[in-house]
Amino acid sequence: MVYKLIYQPNEGCFSMLIKNIWLDEINCYYCTYTLRDKDFEMSKKQLFTVEFKVRCSPSILFEFLSTPSGLQEWFADKVDEWEGVLSFSWNGGTPDKAVVVDQEQDKFIKYRWLHFEKGEYFEFRIMKTEISNQTILVITDFAEKNDIKDQTQLWDYQVKELFHRLGS
Repeated sequence: MVYKLIYQPNEGCFSMLIKNIWLDEINCYYCTYTLRDKDFEMSKKQLFTVEFKVRCSPSILFEFLSTPSGLQEWFADKVDEWEGVLSFSWNGGTPDKAVVVDQEQDKFIKYRWLHFEKGEYFEFRIMKTEISNQTILVITDFAEKNDIKDQTQLWDYQVKELFHRLGS
């Protein structure tokens, strides 16, 4: 018998479809384990963005966003790279590790923390306004719904540090 995993966004649960019958749980044929909705819960974190006007060229800004030395200037106390994995340390603590998921020179760079869900990332995107040609830094990140305000404040603080290093 073939099982098809279906996500029902309106009901917020996963269910199995077996011959057009919806089940909220299913017992494993080989053991005593029972699959339930909680086994398929997606991250409760939500995507959010913050934007900042920046007074510097996209190429200079990109260096601060994409290189270990640039990130160490404003984002973390220490940033190392080894075989494509970046290690970020704060206050001498255990490093958090991230990888670059995607990037385009002077446009954007997307990182994923190794200890987070696969679909979660943080991204720095550099945009130019059409009329004034001003550089805009757009940061995209994930946070629990209750933590978005705190995460936004943390990004505000971090970006102020970036501006200080950029001299803007």
